[in-house]
Amino acid sequence: MPVPGRGGNCTSRPGDAEAAEVDRPIGELLNRSTSELRLSWRQLHRTGPPQGLSRDLLIRALSHHLQEHAAGGASRALRRRLHTLAGEFEKRSASFDPGIVPRTGTTLLRQWRGHAHTVLVRKDGFEYDGQHYRSLSVIAERITGAHWSGPRFFGLTKRAVVSVSAEGGQ
Repeated sequence: MPVPGRGGNCTSRPGDAEAAEVDRPIGELLNRSTSELRLSWRQLHRTGPPQGLSRDLLIRALSHHLQEHAAGGASRALRRRLHTLAGEFEKRSASFDPGIVPRTGTTLLRQWRGHAHTVLVRKDGFEYDGQHYRSLSVIAERITGAHWSGPRFFGLTKRAVVSVSAEGGQ
């Protein structure tokens, strides 16, 4: 349901009973005071809302949660991927860039000490030597015997992606 004064037309989607079940509590958010919205945030996230978060954004965030809950939420694979990305971001990893994550079905090839090592990118992680892995770094460590950044070991850093695309244009 759109926030008043922001435009949008909630009647443009199919009118089914499930949508009405979600629209009602979202509409009720509009009638709550800001302190009630902040309390709802605290109950949902077990912490207060970010300082300076406007009433409008509180309503939007709580509405999103209601819609997500009604739709069944994010898939397990998506939640795991978001958790991984958040961890990389918190570590401020130099190689962190969600834009360089290879697509499902991509084959990564790395020559190491005279042997070719092939990794298949799967929807739920990676496959190497017939085994499933959630991390490229674990695979890189298995190959080298030492800790490596998996994306760096397989050439998936921003610099490598730029140079590959630059070579392709020549």
